[in-house]
Amino acid sequence: MSAPPPSRPPQHPPPTLVQPAPEAPAAPAPRRRLWWHRLIFGLWYRPVEVLDEARDRSAWSAAVLLSLISGGIGVLSVHAFRGQWAADRSAALQLVGLAEAGVLAASLALGAVTHAIARTLGGSGRFAPTASLFIVLFWVTDLPRLAIVAWLPTDATFVQAATWTTWGFGYVLAVLLIRGQHHLPTGKSALSVTVQMLAALALLRLGPVR
Repeated sequence: MSAPPPSRPPQHPPPTLVQPAPEAPAAPAPRRRLWWHRLIFGLWYRPVEVLDEARDRSAWSAAVLLSLISGGIGVLSVHAFRGQWAADRSAALQLVGLAEAGVLAASLALGAVTHAIARTLGGSGRFAPTASLFIVLFWVTDLPRLAIVAWLPTDATFVQAATWTTWGFGYVLAVLLIRGQHHLPTGKSALSVTVQMLAALALLRLGPVR
């Protein structure tokens, strides 16, 4: 019985001067655009998911819109403005413009102070996402109280209950925001927003608005 013929060595492809280009790594999937209405309403029924989706994003358009709406509701609920409107509408409109400008400036100051404190405590977040999102959640959580105060006196029990409830919810959201944006522990995140939220509680929510 004859031995099988020796196997032939594997044939390598001939050398070529043109090598195929290496495949580029797959690009990450683009992030879905976070529209302002999804941000505003989502903070009420899925806040953790929305804040995670909004991480490192700016929301200035929503922040300005909410500031103007909240300022307008606040001015219209003041009895002095209603009296001014009945007496001189031109002066009343000027008062509205000044009030809106003041609300925008105060909102920006709140966001800037929050970002500055977070960075001082070791945070690594950027200014625009922190400040704009803080303004958004601040006014989102305050809108129900503003709507109630427009019809009921501030010393009513229901108004006081709504004030504390919405303030507490806003405080929790602010802590979650700073923890996600600046990568700070919960304690430092709470410290970053405590002064601003207490000042807002004393001046805006528990103060006289009639």
